[in-house]
Amino acid sequence: MFREMRRSKQQVSDEECRRILKEEKRAAFSVVGDDGYPYTVPVNFYYDESDNCIYLHGAKSGHKIDAIKNCDKVCFTVWNQGFKTEGNWEWNSTSIVIFGRAELVDDTEMMEDRLLKMALKYYPSREEAEAEMKKPAIHAVQMIAIKVEHMTGKLVNEK
Repeated sequence: MFREMRRSKQQVSDEECRRILKEEKRAAFSVVGDDGYPYTVPVNFYYDESDNCIYLHGAKSGHKIDAIKNCDKVCFTVWNQGFKTEGNWEWNSTSIVIFGRAELVDDTEMMEDRLLKMALKYYPSREEAEAEMKKPAIHAVQMIAIKVEHMTGKLVNEK
């Protein structure tokens, strides 16, 4: 169903993809938007390897939510900070492209668990993450789970 990567010599392992998903903090989330146009937004996220799902959050209504309700097929792209090798000017970076199905999380206990895990990824301390979770606005949050169906990672040399 999904295409194989054309430049397979640059493909990185699933293990490397999962490592990057756990470490990196920014991604691009794409849905089928209004009138079939792609709609992509930058997001913070949490990857849970145990259930092979990516979690993100947003408002309970809006373009993303409407798009997911109309079509649950999504694309999620993450890339690392990259590196240079000594004596070379070009960057080497790894990007990961994921295809999956998005669903709105309604289970309060699950949502609170994943939101705390996400907060722990971004906040400097557990105390600050837990304090954020206690704010009344947390009830206005919609958690989105992306079930990973296909994932490829590619190491690119920009030269």
